Amino acid sequence: MKIVVGLSGGVDSSVAAYLLQQQGHEVVGLFMRNWNDASVTLEDECPWIEDSNDALMVAQKLGIPFQVIDMSELYKKRIVDYMFSEYEKGRTPNPDILCNREVKFEAFMDIALSLGADKVATGHYAQIDSIDKGGETIYRLLAGKDQNKDQSYFLCQLSQEQLSKALFPIGHLTKPQVREIAKEIGLVTADKKDSQGLCFIGKVSLPEFLKQQLQPKEGDIVEIFRNFSGFQQNLPSFSSKQEELEFLSSEIKYRKEEGKVIGKHQGAQYYTIGQSKGLGIGGHKESCFVISRDMERNILYVGEGHSFPGLYRSVLRIHPDEVHWVRPDLSLKKGESREVMARIRYRQALQKARIYRFEEAFYIDFDQPQSAIAAGQFAAWYDGEETLGSGVIS
Repeated sequence: MKIVVGLSGGVDSSVAAYLLQQQGHEVVGLFMRNWNDASVTLEDECPWIEDSNDALMVAQKLGIPFQVIDMSELYKKRIVDYMFSEYEKGRTPNPDILCNREVKFEAFMDIALSLGADKVATGHYAQIDSIDKGGETIYRLLAGKDQNKDQSYFLCQLSQEQLSKALFPIGHLTKPQVREIAKEIGLVTADKKDSQGLCFIGKVSLPEFLKQQLQPKEGDIVEIFRNFSGFQQNLPSFSSKQEELEFLSSEIKYRKEEGKVIGKHQGAQYYTIGQSKGLGIGGHKESCFVISRDMERNILYVGEGHSFPGLYRSVLRIHPDEVHWVRPDLSLKKGESREVMARIRYRQALQKARIYRFEEAFYIDFDQPQSAIAAGQFAAWYDGEETLGSGVIS
């Protein structure tokens, strides 16, 4: 089988290519050049230069064909421009999930298939298997064996078609095992640190990155206190379950006069719910966290401490147009619900919840209130080890 491997210049994709080669496949390495601007990175130069050189050395070591493909224009249009748009609206996007859906397993996959590839492989810590259901092959996206590195969350927007063409050769291994294999065969990437920051861009100062298009604008930081009346109210009576879920998923609306101005910021669009760094707030026993952003008035509302009530909600809402089922055959009909395990961020332990479908919205009702639910982020839901679907929090 001819398999194109997305060689990123890291140890994971390097070992993925080696394992496929050992299995007797015809392996081709492709490096995606998705970013050219070093002005916003925290490194001395754009990380893609070093990464592409490392990918080339791995390909030479393995004796496989290698090519660099420039996808920077597409990446800017589908990922970076989307990020700017979302932050401007006061939402917090997840570029890594979008990069997998829009770039790696769509545009990049199309290029690989056009080169005659049967499958496309990456170094993700996830697994795929398939089952027969009424004569139809159903692909299942499963967690990686290494629970500390499981990346199924980042793949939660993939479709059945994409999964049918994808391979994750290291999904059954742990990170230490992957590094050991790389050392044994002398790969230059064996001890290379994992990449950090934005997908394919590297470590960035997010405010500096966003300032390319979103201009600074000074605004007030307003502290809300624990005696705020909105935290003490009793739940009203509801005429339906949907009405209750809609109420519980709604963000609390704060007013400036209900708190105290304690500082200034340079733009509410540069911050996200749950953020504590970069606020420049002193004089508190505990850190202050962003609990709400008023984008129209350019106000940041903050509360003191990890346990501040304004940080927590038990229900989140997803618009029907923003819901994606990895397993369409298990999708909910209107009025249905099911118990699931769910998470709202990478590395978060799975949380017990129930997902509901109504005409106007999907809701995820968690057993325990969740901290820092941010609009624009992805919620993913699971049945055991299997990813069933995901959606953008509204």
